[in-house]
Amino acid sequence: MENNIALPDCTKLFVGGHWKEPAVAAAYTNENPALRKGLCEVAIAGEADVDQAVKAAHAGLASKEWAGLSAADRGRMLWKVGQIIRERAKELATLESLDTGKLYVEALYGDMENAAGAFEYYAGWSNKITGQVLPVPPKFLGYTRREAVGVVGAIIPWNFPLMMAAMKIAPALAMGNAVILKPAEQTPLTAVALAGILDEVGLPKGILSVLTGFGDTGKAIVAHPGIDKITFTGSTAVGKSIMRGCADTLKRVSLELGGKSPNIVFEDADIKRAVRGVTTGIYYNQGQMCTAGSRVLVHESIHDKFMDAFLASVKEIQTGSPFDKASRMGSLVSKEQFERVSGYVEIGQKEGATLALGGTPGGSEGYFFRPTVFTDVQPHHRIAQEEIFGPVVATSTFKTEEEVLAVANNVTYGLAAGMWTNDLARAHRVAHALKAGTVWVNTYNAMWRESPFGGYKQSGQGREGGQYGAELYTEVKNICISI
Repeated sequence: MENNIALPDCTKLFVGGHWKEPAVAAAYTNENPALRKGLCEVAIAGEADVDQAVKAAHAGLASKEWAGLSAADRGRMLWKVGQIIRERAKELATLESLDTGKLYVEALYGDMENAAGAFEYYAGWSNKITGQVLPVPPKFLGYTRREAVGVVGAIIPWNFPLMMAAMKIAPALAMGNAVILKPAEQTPLTAVALAGILDEVGLPKGILSVLTGFGDTGKAIVAHPGIDKITFTGSTAVGKSIMRGCADTLKRVSLELGGKSPNIVFEDADIKRAVRGVTTGIYYNQGQMCTAGSRVLVHESIHDKFMDAFLASVKEIQTGSPFDKASRMGSLVSKEQFERVSGYVEIGQKEGATLALGGTPGGSEGYFFRPTVFTDVQPHHRIAQEEIFGPVVATSTFKTEEEVLAVANNVTYGLAAGMWTNDLARAHRVAHALKAGTVWVNTYNAMWRESPFGGYKQSGQGREGGQYGAELYTEVKNICISI
C-alpha cells in the first residue's frame, strides 16, 4: 500500500485557513527513516509566517463564524473530524509509517484509533465545561465561567505525530480557542493532512494554522506576544527552554516531557504476564515513548527465572520494514536518534553494565536498532538515569520494597511507573509511594483519552486527557453582581 499512497503537498503552509508559500522561500527534504530515502520537500515557516498566523487567529476568534458558533456546533464539527480520520485510517497510517518508521499495524490500530477518538471524545466535552454559582452574601450574585485562553501554540513531537496533534487540537478547539500547530520537522505528513481535514469540515478561517519547520519556527511561536498559551510535548531540555521563552510574556504553559520509568517485578508476580508486559513496555514503538519502561527492577529471588524468560522473549523480536507483517519493531525515526541510542549503548558498557543482548544495528537499509538489554546496572549509571528514547532497557535487582522505592524514585523524572504483583495491599501502597503521574499495576502503557496524563518532577506540568485536558485550554473568570 505504501507504494500507492499520495503524499500531501508539504511545500506550502496552512496559515489561517489558506495554503500559501512561506514568506521567505525555504524548504528541506523529509526522509523515510526505514529506507533512508527522501520523501518530499517541506516548507519552512519563518517569523513573518508565524506573525501572519497569529493575526489570522485573532481575527478568527473575533469572527461571527467562530465566536457565534455554539459549543454544541463546535462539538459536531470535531466529531466529523474523528469520523474522517476513521474513514481514511489506512491512508493516514501509511503516511505515519513512512514518516516515522513505526509499524504500520501499530499506526493503524493504535495511533489512528487514538487520534480519531480524541476528536470524538472532546466533541462531547465542548458543551460540558461549566462554571459555578458562588455562595456570596445576600444582595450579591457571584458566579464563575470558563472562557477560551485565546491563541494556542501547540508544538508536538515525532513519535506519535497525528495522535499528539489530536490530543492538543481537539480540546483546544472544543473550548473555543484558535491553534497554531508546529509539527516536528521529522514528521510533518499527517499534520499537513489533518489541516486539510479540518478545512474540509468547515473550520472557520483563522482558527487553525499548521507551520512546518525546525526549532527556529517553534522559537518564533513561543516568543510571539500575540500567543496566549503554549502546549508542548517533547524532551525535558526543550521544555525548559520553552518555559524560559514564555517568561517574558507570561504565557500559560503546559508541558508533557521526558521519562525514565521504572517497571518493578515483585517476587509474587505472574512471571509469564510480567515478561509480556515488560517486553511491550520498553519495545513498543522502538522504545521511542516518554513512558517507556526503561528501568526493569526485579526481586532477587526470581531474577534468574524472570531474566531467562525475558531474554527469550526479546530474542523473538524481529526488526524490519514497517509494512512487513513479520516485523515486531520498525526503524528509529532518524540518523540523529540512531546515533543517540548507539551512544548510550557505548556509555552503558563503559560504565560497567553487562550488555546481555542487542546493542547493534538491526538492518542495513534504515535506522533499525536491535532490542537491547543491559544487566548489572547500578542506580547511578547514566543508562539508569537519563532518557535514551530507544529500545534499550536497564535491568537490576532489589531485596526489599523500601529499597526498590528508593531506586525507582531516585531520578529527575516522574512520568510513569509499573509494577507486577498479586498482593493488592502492596499494589496500593507502592502506587501511592511512587513519584509518577501514572502508575500501572499488572499492565503497562494502558492509556485512555478519558484518563489524565502528565508527570511529576521534570516530566512536565499539567495533565492531558479527560476533563483535565479540556480545562488546560480555559481561563476562569469570576463575576460579581450587586442586585
